[in-house]
Amino acid sequence: MSKFVIEGGNRLSGEITPQGAKNEALQIISATLLTSEVVEVNNIPDILDIRNLIALLGDMGVKIVRLDEGSYSFQADDINLEYISSDEFVRRCSSLRGSLLVVGPLLARFGKACFPRPGGDKIGRRKVDTHITGLISLGARFSVADNHKSYMLECSGDRLSGTYMLLDEASVTGTANIVMAASLADGVTTIYNAACEPYVQQLCRLLVAMGSRIEGIGSNLLTVYGRDRLGGAVHNVLPDMIEVGSFIGMAAMTRSSLLIKNVSRHNLGVIPECFRRLGIGIEERGDDLFVEAQSSYVIESSLDGSVMTVADAPWPGLTPDLLSVMLVVATQCRGEVLIHQKMFESRLFFVDHLIDMGAKIILCDPHRAVVIGLDHHSELRANHMHSPDIRAGIAMLIAAMSAKGTSVIDNIEQIDRGYERIDERLNALGAKITRV
Repeated sequence: MSKFVIEGGNRLSGEITPQGAKNEALQIISATLLTSEVVEVNNIPDILDIRNLIALLGDMGVKIVRLDEGSYSFQADDINLEYISSDEFVRRCSSLRGSLLVVGPLLARFGKACFPRPGGDKIGRRKVDTHITGLISLGARFSVADNHKSYMLECSGDRLSGTYMLLDEASVTGTANIVMAASLADGVTTIYNAACEPYVQQLCRLLVAMGSRIEGIGSNLLTVYGRDRLGGAVHNVLPDMIEVGSFIGMAAMTRSSLLIKNVSRHNLGVIPECFRRLGIGIEERGDDLFVEAQSSYVIESSLDGSVMTVADAPWPGLTPDLLSVMLVVATQCRGEVLIHQKMFESRLFFVDHLIDMGAKIILCDPHRAVVIGLDHHSELRANHMHSPDIRAGIAMLIAAMSAKGTSVIDNIEQIDRGYERIDERLNALGAKITRV
């Protein structure tokens, strides 16, 4: 198990470009299973979760060609149907939550899909109910095997059938799975309470380029007109908005000036504004963001003078993936803020490490924490930490970069799942991070 050794207290300078969006790339790569023709995908991040998914598709029989750095072509014209029903396939999928996204395409195109209970981050219970109930609404039969260790979905007829459905939650991956399956269903599928994040919009645009017809892209109501077959296409993955937010947080915590290049500003939603509410000055320069070094960051108060709340919400609200970063940043701002993580019940438990570093945080319950900012008057202390998930891991790294002394973070494979060569890229800006 690898670890990071971080010498804190170093300021950053220069410019950095975010990687391709992990969450979008997982969806787009899975969608290549919907056609026998070639799909070219560009700006794919070189991170652990993506490498594992690409390897899984290769084992399924997909022809994969690396065209250039971050660019691949995929052709799923000779899928090994025995393998995708095997125990080995289910075992491989169990270590990669993103593999759940292949269920919709496999079910729609080949009539069945096996998958394990979801894995991935240790951030609380992660339901797959939205995926399953949506696919059942399209006409799939659902069964459980191996004492609930694996599941099976099978078409009840020759094809899935378009239908009306109301999703029980605006799940991003659930919406993606259902939209992909509906694109090859017989008839029209209407999806209410659909997720509308930019990554879902990007998936829909790819499917349209492949020959599908989808109305309502960017809204919570999607109408998918099923096709008998889909063709090839070329797709460019957006910059990763979570990396953009992470870099904003790093600049603020280290009181550094940093230029973040090519961020696709119109796809960031409220992210820059939420950081501005913590007192961070962010200047928009075309499609770049410039974070200027400040001696102090003052948290806004509510209009009535009460403590401000920062909470996640369905798009276009704040993504839950950035709350861990915002919590860490708030520890060195001036003022108080309530961080409310609504989606996952264990994502805030990493704050114990920050408290050990000297942060003033009150964990109210599994979903809420009050942060009392130190305004850099009392710097964080170095600590030895263990990363439980991707987002807590990057938050710990940000804390360590600002702390006095040398910190250690174990289990950095979790960070590698979501951030491409993060140590090398940050060292180029002036950080001192050693991979051991």
